[in-house]
Amino acid sequence: MSSLDAVLGRALTTPGISGAAVLDAVTGLSYAESGDMSAGQDSCEIAELARTRLIRAGASGELESVIVTTSTRHLVTIQLRRQGDPLLLCATVDRDRTNLSAALRELRLHTDELLA
Repeated sequence: MSSLDAVLGRALTTPGISGAAVLDAVTGLSYAESGDMSAGQDSCEIAELARTRLIRAGASGELESVIVTTSTRHLVTIQLRRQGDPLLLCATVDRDRTNLSAALRELRLHTDELLA
């Protein structure tokens, strides 16, 4: 088991997180996936669309995260800053089983592990 897989496995122990993946933000290449993460490629496209639209609207700074909400789930995408192409930590969060703020806090802890 790779260290990426181990970190994603720990992310899945957070109540309500049913899937997680680490993706290349530019190509959409999946470096690791765990659990129910069927929206991985969509996460890259959504993050790029959000980044492009924010720049066009005059927002400054780098994209930090994108949260898409449906009636049953949140799709959370967090950009990981590193040398070279950025990575995305994407997670599927069940709306009925978790507090979104708590899930975000936990996912941010895992981003530090992924970059270590």
